[in-house]
Amino acid sequence: MNQPRKIIIDTDPGQDDAAALMLAFASPAELEVLGVTTVAGNVPLSWTSRNARIVCELCGRPDVAVFAGADRPMQRKLVTAEHVHGKTGLDGADLPEPTMPLQEQHAVDFIIETLRREEPGTVTLCTLGALTNIGLALQKAPDIAPRVRELVMMGGGFFEGGNITPAAEFNIYVDPHAAAAVLAAGIPVVMMPLDVTHQLLTRKTRVARIADIGTPVAKAMVGWLEFFERFDEEKYGSDGGPLHDPTVIAYLLKPELFSGRHCNVEIEVESELTMGMTVVDWWRVSGRTPNAQVMRNVDADGFFDLLVERFARL
Repeated sequence: MNQPRKIIIDTDPGQDDAAALMLAFASPAELEVLGVTTVAGNVPLSWTSRNARIVCELCGRPDVAVFAGADRPMQRKLVTAEHVHGKTGLDGADLPEPTMPLQEQHAVDFIIETLRREEPGTVTLCTLGALTNIGLALQKAPDIAPRVRELVMMGGGFFEGGNITPAAEFNIYVDPHAAAAVLAAGIPVVMMPLDVTHQLLTRKTRVARIADIGTPVAKAMVGWLEFFERFDEEKYGSDGGPLHDPTVIAYLLKPELFSGRHCNVEIEVESELTMGMTVVDWWRVSGRTPNAQVMRNVDADGFFDLLVERFARL
């Protein structure tokens, strides 16, 4: 029997981050969560660190170590998204404050220590927010890059454009310098851009299937989705909003749900007009070496089937 894949989840919860964490916790046969690291992004670090522990406890996983990381981007001022996620980042469900402790070790040091301790090529980094912690870890310990099995990230957009500026997706925009460092490090990268996530709408029928599970976990998830989707429904005029971050975990569980191609991705860090843009050479016209597997299509029904099946286990 195959051993579970070892992962570190780097996150800034966020309702959709919570869904990604829940999907990982519901899949212990396939995924071993070595730790959860938090970063400032959707909301400031104090909230993301709180929210990660709330989700761990909700899922019955207070044993998972949570490490607080960077409270600001590598070079720019922090941009947050309370207008989407609410003041706490997890508005929409009334849950108790976490009782499990934050670890004393900094997230960056935990990432470095874990990658140095584990066998090379066995640890996958799952990034659901700004890439600041990974960028800082690479800056501090460049030797870890060849030890990473794969980095699967939610971030970027190309044909779909941006969602925080016309050109930039939020996670990349928050810390474009970190994203540029990650993509230049030689790590195998899988990128889940808006082009994929905008196909995954939380339609009423899909949310109803989660509600039908009836557990406290499912009820919290429905509350979060109903809060979270209101912003995107107004913005895009759609039935439901895109569910971004669980794509990272879904890819590890069922990669056949996704399709894309290997191409070069560069990050714009000079122009304020297009700051954080993911310049994806989809048509391979630049001659630059491919550095990421960029996904473009997803089986939306299969994705939501997976979510419902796994959420029912919690």
